[in-house]
Amino acid sequence: MKPEVKPANPLFSSGPCAKRPGWTLDSLKDAPLGRSHRAKIGKSKLKQAIDRTAEILGVPADYKVGIVPGSDTGAVEMALWSMLGARGVDMLAWESFGSGWVTDVTKQLKLDDVRIMEAPYGELPDLSKVDPARDVVFTWNGTTSGVKVPNGDWISDDRAGLTICDATSAAFAMDLPWEKLDVVTFSWQKVLGGEGAHGVIILSPRAVERLESFTPNRPLPKIFRLTKGGKLIDGIFTGATINTPSMLCVEDYLDALNWAESVGGLQGMIKRSEANLAVLRAWVEKSDNVAFLAKDPATVSNTSVCLNITAPWFTALSEDDQAAAAKKVVALLDDEGAAYDIGAYRDAPAGLRIWAGSTIETADLEKLVPWVEWALEEVKAS
Repeated sequence: MKPEVKPANPLFSSGPCAKRPGWTLDSLKDAPLGRSHRAKIGKSKLKQAIDRTAEILGVPADYKVGIVPGSDTGAVEMALWSMLGARGVDMLAWESFGSGWVTDVTKQLKLDDVRIMEAPYGELPDLSKVDPARDVVFTWNGTTSGVKVPNGDWISDDRAGLTICDATSAAFAMDLPWEKLDVVTFSWQKVLGGEGAHGVIILSPRAVERLESFTPNRPLPKIFRLTKGGKLIDGIFTGATINTPSMLCVEDYLDALNWAESVGGLQGMIKRSEANLAVLRAWVEKSDNVAFLAKDPATVSNTSVCLNITAPWFTALSEDDQAAAAKKVVALLDDEGAAYDIGAYRDAPAGLRIWAGSTIETADLEKLVPWVEWALEEVKAS
């Protein structure tokens, strides 16, 4: 039967993600609009965002946290273009964004010594084959596959290379082993539900040493430059951004950080996200209609939860018809106002992708489940 109660908040997009519970435009009333970001108030807001990011995430005191242009993409590209080439690099890819970094390194940077370690959607590459003498680039959480690395045990403490980690769907939702990571990037619009356009880059002392000792043999656009005269541009990490940031977005980020502290900081955020995953896990265990795309339970993402549709009527369809049927399910839920933007990523297998990060209320996921089951039956009948 058609459910009677809809989620109070039907926003389950995997980016931009749902705002924190209770958010209103009034949350931005203290934004210093019309002021220079280099004025005292602007720099103060930016420095506050940097300091509180480090505090909540538990970033080591000798690491550097900076706000950079271009969302997470800009932050990752900045690291790739500025640091790679000093030694060989292992590129790990098991979903769309990791594959994008492979393309940039092989076809744009055109580095000579590149090893590509790939896995299909739902799986991880063999992490034991990563060479600690080489740099390694990887996503902590595959946003488009719902597959995360379960831990950092595969990263050597005695590595000579740098670990460059795209953590955009993991930061603030998963424990990141900072001693294993040299470059970490993310964007505000994921786990914290902030507005887009800005990225965060976090550098270990080893990453800073690479920047100050290695000069790439390629031109670097201004927005990728982290050094000047062979020294780190310290202003990037104290609130003097490379280009003009939106102070409205900065205010929104500060509001999200306030909320994160109010729910218990990092561990509170993780707890909320894992409670959300538990709802979807219970559904998968009892339903014949859905299954996690991730094959290993230890790698199931607690933020971007990707689901295969396993109903017999669905699996009997051709690949093209499966894609069409999945789109009908998503469109039906959208039309009903029960769930928005839960279709699988365009390059992923046909199915569903439901954001379960900490800005989502567990009660809303509990209400969503019967709606998805209903929509599957409706599409089957059509």
